[in-house]
Amino acid sequence: MKDFKGKIVFVSGGASGAGLGQAKVFGREGMKVAIGDVREDALENAKKELIAFGIPEQDILPIKVDLTNRESYTACADKIEEVFGGPPHLFIQTAGVNSFGPVEASTFDDFDWVMGVDLFAVVNGLLIFVPRMIKAYAHKTEFWVATTSSGGAFGAGSTCAPYSASKAAVNNLMYSYDEALRPYGSGATVLCPANINSNIGNAEKFRPANLKNTGYHVSEGTMAHLRSIHAQGIDPVELAEILKEGIENERVIVLPDRHPETWIAQMRRNDEVIESYTLTRAERDEWNRKRNEARRKEMEAMFADAGDGKEGGRRMPKGWEVPEGAEAFGHARHDLDWIDPTRK
Repeated sequence: MKDFKGKIVFVSGGASGAGLGQAKVFGREGMKVAIGDVREDALENAKKELIAFGIPEQDILPIKVDLTNRESYTACADKIEEVFGGPPHLFIQTAGVNSFGPVEASTFDDFDWVMGVDLFAVVNGLLIFVPRMIKAYAHKTEFWVATTSSGGAFGAGSTCAPYSASKAAVNNLMYSYDEALRPYGSGATVLCPANINSNIGNAEKFRPANLKNTGYHVSEGTMAHLRSIHAQGIDPVELAEILKEGIENERVIVLPDRHPETWIAQMRRNDEVIESYTLTRAERDEWNRKRNEARRKEMEAMFADAGDGKEGGRRMPKGWEVPEGAEAFGHARHDLDWIDPTRK
């Protein structure tokens, strides 16, 4: 897809972070911009930002929508058609949440919330919008589907299992949609950033009341620590420009990390993981020992120019500021009696 002017874009999770960056960049290309979010105040602020960015007010449509509710999402699709005269030509799903804790401490609510937003809401969007887009635009004009996934889709982590599992599934889903949409003159792109300067560190504040039973240790301190990390991430507008280039060139996967060697290393580690799982437990323990020693040396090189600041005994790179009162994230609730004490 190369011609954006005069067409319609809908960005789920478009009221802040990566989604707002996408709304700005594609709006700047002359698209009519619909943004969906469950937070009404964030939608109002996003509209002001889009206008300040130079997008005409009449081309902006904020929609309050619960992406996990199919009736709400269908009403959102109807609203876009009512106001802009048709379904989106470009559909970008970017809403996402995350929480950190040992997978063995997870509750049903932890999985239902993270996978509900990060995977099943994506399924909802595809099933609601894609048929409309095909009917309206197949072999008539350009249209495209994109989803913001994560570098976490390519690996696994025992303290972010629901998130990594959902993102791996999203990637696979988008590969399938790219193949499926080709006969209609379209395709799909999945964006896999490593870190974004976004508000996802505050996600726990917006967890629905009926899904609050978490097995993870969550506090203002853990969220402050996450915010300090995400503040070092790629700028949302820069990220959106990279996504635009990927869509224009019909890339299925877009890897926006500033350092390509990061992704080469990640892919190599995927191969290593596959290799390691074929070993006996004793062989795997030795393999892990050697791998961890190699990673320790990598980290020492990475922080060679680090400042003198410390957090939890770790040296921090220059420019990273961990707020006072921040707590390490990724631990279990202290009262769970089956959890290894080192993971609490």
